[in-house]
Amino acid sequence: MSPLRNRKIVLAARPVGEPRPSDFKLVEEELPAPGAGRALLRTLYLSLDPYMRGRMRAGKSYAPPLEIGEVMVGGTVSEVLQSSVAGLSPGDLVEGQTGWQAYAISDGGGLRKVDPALGPVSTALGVLGMPGMTAYTGLLNLGQPRPGETVVVAAASGAVGSVVGQIAKIKGCRAVGIAGGQRKCEHVVNELGFDACVDHHRPDLAERLKDACPAGIDVYFENVGGAVLDAVLPLLNPFARVPVCGLIAHYNDAAPPPGPDRLPGLMQLVLTNRLTLRGFIVSDFAEQFPEFLRVTSRWIQEGRLRYREDIVDGLESAPEAFIGLLKGKNFGKLLVRVAS
Repeated sequence: MSPLRNRKIVLAARPVGEPRPSDFKLVEEELPAPGAGRALLRTLYLSLDPYMRGRMRAGKSYAPPLEIGEVMVGGTVSEVLQSSVAGLSPGDLVEGQTGWQAYAISDGGGLRKVDPALGPVSTALGVLGMPGMTAYTGLLNLGQPRPGETVVVAAASGAVGSVVGQIAKIKGCRAVGIAGGQRKCEHVVNELGFDACVDHHRPDLAERLKDACPAGIDVYFENVGGAVLDAVLPLLNPFARVPVCGLIAHYNDAAPPPGPDRLPGLMQLVLTNRLTLRGFIVSDFAEQFPEFLRVTSRWIQEGRLRYREDIVDGLESAPEAFIGLLKGKNFGKLLVRVAS
């Protein structure tokens, strides 16, 4: 058998502001044969997620930054081609963090088997994977929604936000989404079952959000920041909870935003309304994954939890798709189909 040629996308330069295609490089190289205690994996699907922008930036964070020339980080669903790893056999499907590449060699660490009976294998990177678990654990542990409360979620048509709002409805809450564009808002209401959705592109965002939340906001699941947060803050009820999952509006910032210092006003609101703001990373709740998978897969089978995937084909499409993700161009969970 001739050696496999691996194709991978590496970090070519650290972006300044918005990432550019030149910040990525497609590399092709011979893949060594897997040695003892190793498995050869063929990537089927690659997940693209906003957190990757932070990993491209040098500096201290919750995870080490990528180095120049390193394979771009990312979750994948792969097929096992060869294996001498206990518990892994050719033909098995696994989810792991093998990055933006066509093949990978693994010692089995960090891999979990994907059960195709739960749904299409791509869902292991979306509604039944990290984004879904982010929504489940962040909302239920930190948002603590109670029946009759109003839950607002930004990026409501995305992989995380769409699940947050649907879980809020399952828990007996009023769910209000914020999304970019009429088409996305219609999907959030008509297909996902939210009570309302407001287009953040409209200049009257604040007024429309107030109309959609006549009783104020008890839980705000933060994915965006920026103008969306500005519209939300005056509507937060006393003792409101704000799980902070992401701030995608600021991921490409090369400098602090202009204008006056808004921190004192925010802290005054936190004090007077006794707000709880809590940042989190999904790995904070890793031990809850079995519960999450059991509960959400049942909700999907019962038709109570729906999802949408936005799939692009070809590894070489990943940089452009990722750049578009940071601008809100995707509609649903963004995936790259690397192989059939």
